[in-house]
Amino acid sequence: GVGMGMTAPVSITAFPAEDGSLQQKVKVYLRIPNQFQASPPCPSDESIKIEERQALTIYSTQFGGYAKEVDYVNYAAKLKSALGSEATYRKDFYFCNGYDPPMKPYGRRNEVWFVKE
Repeated sequence: GVGMGMTAPVSITAFPAEDGSLQQKVKVYLRIPNQFQASPPCPSDESIKIEERQALTIYSTQFGGYAKEVDYVNYAAKLKSALGSEATYRKDFYFCNGYDPPMKPYGRRNEVWFVKE
């Protein structure tokens, strides 16, 4: 019953299949605003869980526009190519991040994050 507003980024965990496409399972992360960090309200929907995310070191790439699944897949492939074989990161998932409200037409920011191992 508490309205917290939206925060950025909205992170969607992508689970790539062997061909690079994304599996149907997803996990969406929303940051709890600062004023609720110490004592977040309890979700009324049991499918919503509050998790504390530990600090991450990431490899990231940024792009604009209204991002679709194909955009995240393409930029993940570009990031993988740019990193080459030297960088070690989690291969079983990556994060697709959006920073802007749906009504923002220009200057949109999206990112793909690989988590460093």
